[in-house]
Amino acid sequence: MSARPNVAFFGTPEIAATTLRALHGAGIPIPLVVSGADRRRGRGSATSPSPVKAAALELGLTVSADPDDAVGSGAELGVVVAFGRLIRPHLLGALPFVNLHFSLLPRWRGAAPVERAILAGDEWTGVCLMEVTEGLDEGGVFASERIEVGTKTADQLRSELVEVGNRLLLEALESGFGTPVPQVGEATYAHKLSVEDRRIDWTATADDQHRVVRIGGAWTTFRGRRVKVLDGEPAGGRLVPSVVQPEGKASMSFDAWRNGIQPRPDEWFE
Repeated sequence: MSARPNVAFFGTPEIAATTLRALHGAGIPIPLVVSGADRRRGRGSATSPSPVKAAALELGLTVSADPDDAVGSGAELGVVVAFGRLIRPHLLGALPFVNLHFSLLPRWRGAAPVERAILAGDEWTGVCLMEVTEGLDEGGVFASERIEVGTKTADQLRSELVEVGNRLLLEALESGFGTPVPQVGEATYAHKLSVEDRRIDWTATADDQHRVVRIGGAWTTFRGRRVKVLDGEPAGGRLVPSVVQPEGKASMSFDAWRNGIQPRPDEWFE
C-alpha cells in the first residue's frame, strides 16, 4: 500500500461524517464513499441521506450504497467508521480494511461500545485503529489511546473519541500502519441498546440512574405516561432530574414540570 493511499470510506452517522471531513481536509484521496440508502428520518414520507452521504455530497465525492462498488473504484484501502454493517469476506479478500472502534479492545466489541462503557461504570475507555477481519471487531490493533470516562455523556465522550481516532488514522495514513498487534484479554460485547436499557430503574443506585441519563434517551413513567429525562444529577441517594420532556410536550425544567403536575408528597416516578 502506498503512502497516503486512495481510500474508500464506509460510514453512516454524524460521528463518521466527522472522520470523512477530516480525511478530505487533509487531502487524502477518496474515490468512493459507501453509506446506507436514503431513509425516512422523521414524520412524513420524505427520505433523507445519512449524515455521511450528505457530507460526501457537500464535498463533491462519489457516493454509493453498494459496498461492492469499492472494488474497481481505484481505492487501495477501505476505512470503516460506524458503518453499521459487517464487511463481507469477498470484500476483505479484495481490499485491506481498517476500522476506528471506540473502545479499548477486546472490551466492548460490537455496536454500542460508548454507551456500554458508561452503563458499566468503566473508568477508562478509548479508541482503537484496527484491522478489519471476518470476526466482529476481532482484528489486530495498529494504534490505540485511552480516555477517561468520568461523568461525560455519551455524546461528549464520542466527540472526544472521534477526535483522537481521526488523529491516529491520519498519522497512520501518512507514516504507515505497521503490523497489527493481536488483541489480548477477555472479550466483552457491546450489544445494541434496547428501549428497556434506557429506562431508569428507581431501585438502582443514584450513580447507575445517572449513567442511564448520560447515554441519552433515558425515560421513565409518571401516572402511567412516559417522561423523558434529558438531564439530572445524583443527589440524596437517587437521581434528581433537571430537564424533562413529558409525553407529547416540549422539554422543560423539572421544576416547571413538577409545578404543573403537582405530585403528591409520596409520589415519584414509576
